[in-house]
Formats: sequence, C-alpha cells, structure tokens
Amino acid sequence: MIVGTAGHVDHGKTALIRALTGVATDRLKEEQVRGLTIEAGYAYPEPPPEYAGATLGFIDVPGHERFIANMLSGAVGIQAMLLVVAADDGIMPQTREHARILELLGVTQAWVALTKVDRVDPDRVAQVMLELQRWLADTAFAGAPIFPLSNASGEGIGALGHALWTAAAHVAEGVATAPPDSGRFRLAIDRVFTKRGAGVVVTGTVRSGRVALGDSVRLLPTGLAARVRGLRCQDRDAKTASRGERCAINLSGADIETGRLDRGDWVVAEASRLESRLRLDVVLRWLPASPPLKHWTSVHLHHGSAHVTGRVSLLEAEVLAPGTSMLAQLVLDSPLQAAHGDRVVIRDRGASDTLGGARVLDTAPPRRGARKPRRLAWLNQLREMLPDERGVQDLRVLWRRAALDDGIVDLTALAANLDRDSRELESSASLAGWWVITHQGVSYALPEETHRHLYRQAQERLALIHEQEPAMRGVDIDRLRRMVAPQLAAGLFRPLLERWKAGNEIVQHGPFVALASHEATLSPDEALRWQKVKPLLQASPYDPPRVRDIAQQFEWPEGDVRQLLRSCALLGSVYQLRQDHFFLTSHVAELAGMIRELDAIAPAGATAADFRDRIGGGRKLAVAILEFFDRIGFTRRIGDGHRVIRDDMLFD
Repeated sequence: MIVGTAGHVDHGKTALIRALTGVATDRLKEEQVRGLTIEAGYAYPEPPPEYAGATLGFIDVPGHERFIANMLSGAVGIQAMLLVVAADDGIMPQTREHARILELLGVTQAWVALTKVDRVDPDRVAQVMLELQRWLADTAFAGAPIFPLSNASGEGIGALGHALWTAAAHVAEGVATAPPDSGRFRLAIDRVFTKRGAGVVVTGTVRSGRVALGDSVRLLPTGLAARVRGLRCQDRDAKTASRGERCAINLSGADIETGRLDRGDWVVAEASRLESRLRLDVVLRWLPASPPLKHWTSVHLHHGSAHVTGRVSLLEAEVLAPGTSMLAQLVLDSPLQAAHGDRVVIRDRGASDTLGGARVLDTAPPRRGARKPRRLAWLNQLREMLPDERGVQDLRVLWRRAALDDGIVDLTALAANLDRDSRELESSASLAGWWVITHQGVSYALPEETHRHLYRQAQERLALIHEQEPAMRGVDIDRLRRMVAPQLAAGLFRPLLERWKAGNEIVQHGPFVALASHEATLSPDEALRWQKVKPLLQASPYDPPRVRDIAQQFEWPEGDVRQLLRSCALLGSVYQLRQDHFFLTSHVAELAGMIRELDAIAPAGATAADFRDRIGGGRKLAVAILEFFDRIGFTRRIGDGHRVIRDDMLFD
C-alpha cells in the first residue's frame, strides 16, 4: 500500500514520515538546508514481525503552494492519504487543496495526523478535530480516523503506525485474492537518473499491468525500444512489478539516454497501442468551490506526472456549474499519452488553484460530430465502463446493451482506447452471445438482436427492389451494404453476407445478391429476340456487334435492341462495356482472365499494347475494355499498365 502525505507547508509531514519509518525523505541538499520539501520523497520501512508479508510505502509530497506541480507528480501513485494538520494552525489552504487533488485522483482511504499537539492546550486539539470532521464529511474522506500526535515527543506515533500497517496487511490480503489486472503495463516516469555501472534508471508507480525482468518495453512519446535490465519494487530487488507498486526500472537500449527521457514520459508494454493525443473526450467533475466553467476556457492539465496547457470544450452546455459533472473534450496545446479511465487534474489558467478533475473516456475522438446524440450516447457508455479502484473495467456493460444506435461496436478502436488486447475483447463479446467479424485486422461485434435486425432489413430491401426491378438479377453487394449497414466497411460486410447466405434465403450471383425466391426473366417477346441476338455476340467474343449493327441485321428499331440488351445486363447475361457495346458475361470473364495473366507476368501490369495483342483487335478497343475494368474497380491504372486490385467483381 502506497500512502501519500498531504497538507500545508511546515505542518510536519516530513518529520512524521521520519518518525514512522526512520527515513529522511528530503534527499536534495537544498531541501536539507531550507528545511522545505521541494521534490517528492520516498520511504519503504520494513514491516514489524506481526505484519510480515505486508508492504507499506510512503510518498512525502511538497506542501508549499509554489511546488503544487511537483506535488501532483509525486501523487500519481498514491493509494491512500495521510493528511497532516498542525494543531496550532488548523486547516490551511494547502490542506484543502491537497485533499481535493487526491480526491480527484481517486483516493478514498485516509488517516489524519493532527501534529504539534504538544504546543497547544487540549481545548485547541478538540476544536481542530471537530473542524476536521465537519470539513471531511463533505469529501470522499468522511469518517477518516484522526490521530493526535507529536513528532517531537513521539506521542500518538505508535497508534498511527499500527493503523497504517493493519490497513497494509488487509491490502496485501486483497491483492492475493483480487482478479488479475488485464491492462497492459504502463508506468508514468516521475524521476530519471543515471547509476554508475547500471545506466539509465526511471522511477514511478505501475499504473496497470505487469512488468518483469527481461521484458521489452517502449518509451513514450519518443517510441524508443528498451529492455528491463533491472527492477526494484518498494526499494527492494524484484523480478516483477504489478499495478500499484512503486518501482525503479533500469533500462537498456542502444538509444536510451537520460537526455531523451524526462518526467511525464511513459514506459509501456511493447504491444501497447498508446499514442500521443491532442484531444481527449472526458467526463468533467467541477469542484463545488470553483467558479462556473465556461466553454473554451484555458486551463492547466496534470496527467500522470506530465503537465500541459489546453482548453475545455463543453459538449452538453455552454457553462458547467460548480459541484456538477459534464461530458467535455480537452483540446491540448501539447500531447498526452492517455488511456480510458485515466485521471486528469485541472487547475486554472494561472496554475494557482485546483478547479476540478476529469476521467478520460476516449483517446481518439472524431474531429466532427462531437455533440451529436449518438456520440454522446457512446461516451456515456464508456463512462459506465470506467475502471474501479482495482483498475478492472467491466466489459459486460458493453454487452448488456448496444453501444451505438445500431448496436455495432468497433472492437479494434475500443481495444486501442482501453490499451488492451483486442483478442480479449473479442472473446468477451463471443461469450456474451455477440457475433464477432474480422477483416484485415479490423474487428466489429454485433449482438444477435442487431444481427437479426440487419438480416430482416436486407430481406425487406431485396424484396422491394425485386418488385421495382423484376428483370434485375439482384442488387450489387456494395449497394446492399449502403442500404443495410453503411457503418460497416465493405470487407466486414462480406462475412455478414456469408452468414446470411448460409440460411439459403439469400443467394449471390457474382457481384449481385438476391432473395432465393426471386427469378429474373425477360418478357416473352424479349426472350424470343434474345435467342436471335445471343449467337451474334457469341460469334465475335472480343468485338461483338454494336446495337446499330444488330438493329440493321434484324430490321428492328435501335431503341428496342438497346432496351433488350439492358434487360439482359440486369439479368447478368451481358455487360455494357461502352456506349451501345455489350459483351456476353462469359466473354468478360475471359477478358478478365487475360488481364490477370498479363498483370502476373508483366512488370508494368496489363498494358494496352499487350492486351491488344492478346485479343487480336485494335488499340482503341483494347483501351476501352481496360477502362471498363478500371471503372468497375477490377483494375486500377498505374502508369502505362493496369493492376488487378479486386478480383471478386465479376460473375463466376
């Protein structure tokens, strides 16, 4: 258990840690000379025999208002608060601000050390205790036990130490039985130094996941690769470090230098997908004593051990009232590396007062539509998923009800936001009865109810089109996707279509989809004419007669011939390659085969000259055919050649 001090300057925080642990946490020469804590200090006492197995660490943070930024950096890993209040001064400004900061960082457990009781009479001690109880009653620390004590005489130190070690033992028992932290390893760097014979060492508290000796890690924001060469937890050599443990990591790597690392950087798992972000969607919590927050207000933001400036874009109103919460977007002047659930402390433009806090909901918000109802509904869904005090995110929230209006969840984007393995999310979705579809590394999850809705919608759309266009063999696959599930990429719609086809009520004819019951046919008169026209097209496969030639041969009106061939095109019997020039589907497939062969053997792909030689026609015709295949997306012209880019556009 990591306990952090909080309180006004000169109320005895550092002296109290020394009395409890025997460790002087002021390590800097300037701190020792001035008797003033500037940087956070650390102490890790050995447990008494009766508390063997328990771990207790102390973070002693600066109390002076000028060093609030340093206090925030040191407070990152605090799990419980030791609020220090001098009996002669009572509650002071930094007492309140430190407690507010730790509350915004999610700390809920606290003990109060009422120091310097040897300097005041008993009535003053009772008065300050009553003031503390009343003040804390309106915070997350209501009911925190208060220990009157004296650092000078040692009075009350034993009772406080007993309470802290008892709590640490309970934490150790809880850790032993708690579910494993499923997040990837992350550590916010609060100190960087070089140790002779070892190299670069960084310190911080593990925010999530687990790291072990020999693990490969990444450094953010530089992206440099490194390896864990050495590891110390709670000032002891260790082989692994887990969430909540304060540790020092000896890093090795060709490019690792102290000049390229700084406070505020991160050490993350090699597989982590965290990136530097300039926008974060959050849920804001505004403190009751803060002034109303107006849209686009400039603020200071503290995340992990980093400190940046930015603006607050309110998403649900133009003003946020004191003591309330609202969805918002943080627009940053410098990037942060955040994940869903991270906490951000917000201070005013002058960095003189703490105003509120935020929890990160989405690390990659869209640049448009931030205030649309659908977007706000998704953010509220992410809000319900915020991790608890153990860092556990309840994925069941997503599966209990659809995250979007249509009930489709982008698992790949969600995994990046949570900094978790997408396979874990896919498994969780499948166990909850959702259907997972994956294509080219992108995964979506659909609840069965949504899948059934889309299936019924596809059937209804197909039936309507069959009624409106009875001669058409079916609907183009991409057209059906746009009508039924426009939010799905084409590659993800196809696995969905395959599942529908397995039910035998929907069938596919090349690039067209239709109801199995649909039979597209020509009218009797058109059928008789087609029997006469088809042999003409078969006789000249790669340069069939045009509409006017057919009309002249049979002495039919050109308009009738043109309509006949267009009806045949709807049935899939022919393709219209250019104006009034129709090719049998089987011949189009042969032409596509020639292009495939040329693309496979020619460095430039299928060129007009090579293709002309293959079909035995003129260059103008060859160019027209190649341009047709470009238009339908089968090929793409690159330089002088044509490359096959999508091989599923044609009839089998």
